[in-house]
Amino acid sequence: MADQQEQFNTLVLSRIGFYNLVGILEVYRRVGSATAIMEQHRDIRSLIPEASPRLVEAFQHIDSLQRWAEAELKWAGNNGIHVLCLNDECYPQRLSECCDAPLVLFYQGTADLNCRRIISIVGTRRCTVYGQDLVRRFTTDLKQLCPDALIVSGLAYGVDIQAHRNALQNGFNTVAVLAHGLDNLYPNAHRDTAKQMLHQGGLLTEYASHTNADKQNFVRRNRIVAGLSDACIVVESAVHGGALITARLAREYNRDVFSFPGAVGSAYSEGCNNLIRDNQAGLITSAFDFINAMGWQDKLLSKVRNEGIERQLFPELSAEEQLIVAVLSQQNDLQVNMLTVKTNLPIAHLTASLFRLEMKGVVKLMPGGSYHLLG
Repeated sequence: MADQQEQFNTLVLSRIGFYNLVGILEVYRRVGSATAIMEQHRDIRSLIPEASPRLVEAFQHIDSLQRWAEAELKWAGNNGIHVLCLNDECYPQRLSECCDAPLVLFYQGTADLNCRRIISIVGTRRCTVYGQDLVRRFTTDLKQLCPDALIVSGLAYGVDIQAHRNALQNGFNTVAVLAHGLDNLYPNAHRDTAKQMLHQGGLLTEYASHTNADKQNFVRRNRIVAGLSDACIVVESAVHGGALITARLAREYNRDVFSFPGAVGSAYSEGCNNLIRDNQAGLITSAFDFINAMGWQDKLLSKVRNEGIERQLFPELSAEEQLIVAVLSQQNDLQVNMLTVKTNLPIAHLTASLFRLEMKGVVKLMPGGSYHLLG
């Protein structure tokens, strides 16, 4: 970890360069530390000959920024928040390679941000049942294929929260990148999940305390979601969805980008289908596809390939229950009358079997009376 003086100076520098991050970052990398820069703040053109008059002026009046940095460090220390400077060994190294990496990150949690494999999962806030199934299935399979992965998303409604919750359920560490300070949480509805993540992952942001979740902050935080990871997976997205921004940034950072396809004409698969059509994302239908594409095969993968993932997804089923699952695998979301025709089971047997399948978490009764096979 950087010493407290370097943390202090990096906080001040991050405030000065907030709206010209690439320029400040270039100087920081050239000089080697925020402390070395701040020691020359009264003659900043000795370090940055091309500095604009506005930037020179900003470096001349740093008293208020220094008071702010001192208060922020005190607040972070009192609340168990790690202040990660760009040159810290704990700073996420994948992100540090990006041209617009934050000078400072605020982190609360237990996960290693430099662990072996990191995957970002993003998508629409209006996640459909199809999208929920994709996330559930992907994380369940991934646990067998790559159990040490870290799952990153943005804690938003829809795909994000599905990614975090399914990661937790499957024993993965999962980190949320926030668009506000760690003294607040948005949306409040996800507070319980966020609390669990503090012990099985963490919360990460570039924003200091008292920073609200303003619209522009979400776009800016997407670069961190993209830069943290080895690969970005888009589950569902409308044609102009915010997840497409994250996917574009991931490509610019030379990360691998993948997308699940959806039905033609489906509003929240249109963005994903376009990514695949335009060769901006690789098509995947499972965790197995993803692991193969990433070259992350190991002995465990060979074992699962031989045994078959599909049979391991469901608990032991009776012959009638297996028949129902087989029918729903071919055509999902069927009502009882259609299931009776397709399975040729007496209605009493069918309803009893459907009830047992619900209790086992294999099917779900949907509005309108149709049964949906869960992934």
